[in-house]
Amino acid sequence: MTENAETRREPGRPGQLFEDFLEEQGTREETTERAIKRVIAFQIAEAMKAQNISKAEMARRLETSRSQLDRLLDPDDGNVTIATLTRAARAVGRSLKLELG
Repeated sequence: MTENAETRREPGRPGQLFEDFLEEQGTREETTERAIKRVIAFQIAEAMKAQNISKAEMARRLETSRSQLDRLLDPDDGNVTIATLTRAARAVGRSLKLELG
């Protein structure tokens, strides 16, 4: 018997906040960290495009290799330090702002 949209049940409760669902699943912190990294990587890449900064030029500005820059811009690579993100933001004329919520 195959499942269809009517018989398949999704975890969670109707009206439940997504953050609450992630908390119940034990993945809220990890999911939030990945989302933040994705947004910052996207914003840096967009700033590079807007300013016509090539990857080679950006790597030069950061005094790093293209492969390191690719890791920085990879939304799924979470192994990037705050210091590196700050340097990348400065390289495109922006600043990185962090706050506790």
